[in-house]
Amino acid sequence: MKLITSRNNPLYREIRQLASNARARRKTTRTILDGVHLCQAYLQYVGNPLFCVVNESSKNQPEIAEIYEECHSRQVSCIFLRDFLYDDVSQVDEGVGVLFLIEPPVYSAPARMIQTAVLLDRIQDPGNMGSILRSASAAGISEVFCSEGSAAVWSPRVLRAGMGAHFMIRIYENADLARLADDSGVPVVATVPDAEKSIYDVDLKRPVAWLFGHEGQGISDVLQSKAGMTANIPHAGKQDSLNVAACAAICFFEQLRQKRAG
Repeated sequence: MKLITSRNNPLYREIRQLASNARARRKTTRTILDGVHLCQAYLQYVGNPLFCVVNESSKNQPEIAEIYEECHSRQVSCIFLRDFLYDDVSQVDEGVGVLFLIEPPVYSAPARMIQTAVLLDRIQDPGNMGSILRSASAAGISEVFCSEGSAAVWSPRVLRAGMGAHFMIRIYENADLARLADDSGVPVVATVPDAEKSIYDVDLKRPVAWLFGHEGQGISDVLQSKAGMTANIPHAGKQDSLNVAACAAICFFEQLRQKRAG
């Protein structure tokens, strides 16, 4: 294990840039996974990180020791950081000190959607983005397409909100949602408040492409015009709208319920 003690160390400077700078993440096509759960999920579902980085004072904690011993057995470079250096890069409050440096996967978008998928039109809040990915994964959905102008999927904040979902689904960034909707092999369903049908009246036993829009502006008019059907989520109270991540979760699990009910 190499111990880094200086802020001038080139690797440390790269890690610090990746933790805080979106431009650095785009330029290097690298990002960091911060925290035990994300690192464990990456080892389980993806493979080896580029580096395993451990807070020096945490090295003897059982969860941390298990992770870096696994990395060592896989011949992954493992690094200790002095506590003051680790605290400068970690964004997890009171977290256990381990992070991975990784290269996110990049997928070529399919020519046509043929299975249940999610289309996200300019979702900008990292928490919403991560929550939608997490709900999609939990509901068994394996493809998510994000338009240009959406939150950066592989940013540390979205990764933390996704809780490992990134590693179990295929995520396509800067996707042409209009083309996907035009060529879709499954119905495109847009959730809008004034739709005549509720999601409980729509046949969701078959694959569909769920379309969700910007937190404030909703789905663009162009994309909404390409949806084969629209549906609403009934409200009982006076609140006239739902958070987009909550809306997505309701839709995904209503579809799962209908499939299981036969």
